[in-house]
Amino acid sequence: MSGSAIDHAPPRTSTAIGIGVAVVGTLSLALSGPAAVVGAVGVVGFAVGLRSSSRAAVTLGAAGLFCGTVLAGLAGAPSPLLLAATAATVVAWDVAEFGIDLGETVGRAATTRRAEFVHAGTSGALALVGAGGGSIVYRLAGGGPALVPIALLFGAVVLVLTLRP
Repeated sequence: MSGSAIDHAPPRTSTAIGIGVAVVGTLSLALSGPAAVVGAVGVVGFAVGLRSSSRAAVTLGAAGLFCGTVLAGLAGAPSPLLLAATAATVVAWDVAEFGIDLGETVGRAATTRRAEFVHAGTSGALALVGAGGGSIVYRLAGGGPALVPIALLFGAVVLVLTLRP
């Protein structure tokens, strides 16, 4: 018997996609300095969570990104950027969770690249639908800075409910 143990870390593809999407979400907050800093802390949470296969750290990272998005909304950032940041937060969280699931189930060395890309693509498509729904709610309600966090929360809830059974 070989003495090699299975590495149950998330596959590299999911790790790269999850962190990459989280970075894109943070970059969309770049117009609002404090919000971008909070978003960057969220990206660190994602990285730590994916490195250690910690769902709690990934969720804290997502919370950091979402808090950065709400801060940017309260500071008056444009709604398209806020919707993009919200969608990126949910996609990064979903891809990271899926990567942790894959690592636990089949291990890091398994050939899962195609499944990871399909999952990330589907998650991204659903995020676009959720962002579109959030945009419609924002426009129908007449816009305004006070409504931005509510529209973001609506969009995020719809995305999470859609992505998780």
